[in-house]
Amino acid sequence: MNDAALALSTFAYGPQTLAAALGAPLVLMLACASARLRRFGPAYLVVAPLFALAACVLASDSGPLVLDQMIYPIVLVLDPPGALLLGVTSLLWLAAGIFAASSMRDETESGAFVAFWLATLVGNIGVFMAADVASFYLFFALVSLPAYGLIVAQARMADSAGGLYVSVALLGEAFLILAFALLASATPDHSLLISDGVDALPASPWRDATIGLLIAGFGTKIGLLPLHVWMPSTYRAAPVAAAAVLSGGAVNAGVIGLVRFFPWGHAVPVWGEALVVLGMSAAFYGVAIGLTQRNPKTMLAYSSISQMGLVAATLGAGLVAGNKGAAAGAALYAAHHGLAKGGLFLAVGVLSGCGTLRMRRLTPFVGLLALSLAGLPFSGGVIAKLAIKQPLGDGLLGALSTLSAIATTLLMLHFLRRVAALAEPRVSNPGWALITPMFAMIAASIMAPTAYYFAIENHRLVSLDAALFWESLWPILVGALIAAAARRWLERLPALPEGDVGAFAARPFGLFARGGAAADRGEIILRRWPVAAGALMVVAIMISGMGVLKP
Repeated sequence: MNDAALALSTFAYGPQTLAAALGAPLVLMLACASARLRRFGPAYLVVAPLFALAACVLASDSGPLVLDQMIYPIVLVLDPPGALLLGVTSLLWLAAGIFAASSMRDETESGAFVAFWLATLVGNIGVFMAADVASFYLFFALVSLPAYGLIVAQARMADSAGGLYVSVALLGEAFLILAFALLASATPDHSLLISDGVDALPASPWRDATIGLLIAGFGTKIGLLPLHVWMPSTYRAAPVAAAAVLSGGAVNAGVIGLVRFFPWGHAVPVWGEALVVLGMSAAFYGVAIGLTQRNPKTMLAYSSISQMGLVAATLGAGLVAGNKGAAAGAALYAAHHGLAKGGLFLAVGVLSGCGTLRMRRLTPFVGLLALSLAGLPFSGGVIAKLAIKQPLGDGLLGALSTLSAIATTLLMLHFLRRVAALAEPRVSNPGWALITPMFAMIAASIMAPTAYYFAIENHRLVSLDAALFWESLWPILVGALIAAAARRWLERLPALPEGDVGAFAARPFGLFARGGAAADRGEIILRRWPVAAGALMVVAIMISGMGVLKP
């Protein structure tokens, strides 16, 4: 097939791949209703994201797809930031799906987990494609609410974590439904297209209120201070594969929301400065609290709070200056974080089952992945840092970004020491079905950001530049020296409760107790009726969201 024929084929069938990307996990979720088909559930986890991977290549900038057979027409389109985040998120769901399928091979009651996994996947895919407010709200809710079934799937401690997660998720949904209603009201014809609402936002009398609600709503998803309290306990309680997709995939739903709904090209200094302050505060707060933790998964949660803080600060700086480039830089940074953080959660699952010898062999590879978050030279992390350098500038924000790289190095080395402590001399080693997804994430975190940066921006091979090499290396060296010097002091730090401020605030009001009781009841129901519960949740979200937003 020549180039012209290939381009024509992509143009003709590209939009249809968007529908296939959403339809595949939906069909497989419904297949779980059959006892005969449910036994293939682990395979569904692997197959479901493949169509989304194809869509990020075939449907990028290929034009919109309108699904007008629904209760309300759904418009799907894939722009470059959406294609990037869809691609890395789908790859992560694929790797985590392989890991989860291998882990549950001997489990008899996996129907509920598979159904809620697929429902969450539908939402995670959909947020990157949605071009109208109603469908975006539907998909965003699907990223949030069915994930409860993943969180409570394993440990008893998941009861309180699941209750807190749902409480914060519902709060975020409330903020967003108000923001979307104001956004649609700002357009002359009450259009639900995101592009129409964003174009009308700068002149809207409710501009500041809308942007504030958007920051609060999407801030719950990315763990923006002080809306981060759900993240540590949730990531620790969830099974490893679920924690990987929540930290590396679902969190990007908040990032694409901020990228899509902010009025780029129009300066909004007040909210931009507020986002910078909250983001930079989270960047250092996450590291500071993470250093007091003992559980590796909790430490990764606080690392996510820190990394998403840098994303928020980048978007805030762009909002202050009306800089459109901030959105692309933040998306690339979030994409690398998703691959690296998802891979690190899978690594925790692998290394926790390793003997001492296998641990020593695998730890250097995990260390490469961990330090890439700090911008390790020749990793995708240095490209991610480069992508946010221009929006942050060379002044105070640039200096704080460099300091955050030192802090991230300190936290990641502390994390590696905690992971190494999991090894036991006579534990059977995990098979390659568990190790391969981890290595796939390591490779992807190096190659994907680099390939995207050079393909889109047409840059030279900057990672080999001597000045940039030293600029990205010295913060890691400083962080390593501090980690070595302060090792004993770090070991004696008192451990703060997971969720820090939220844990203290919840005690007088019994929030965890109420959430735990609700989780107990919900878990019993989900196990008895795994697919029907998921289907009812999808329908309820669709009807309520579209009914409120319908002009």
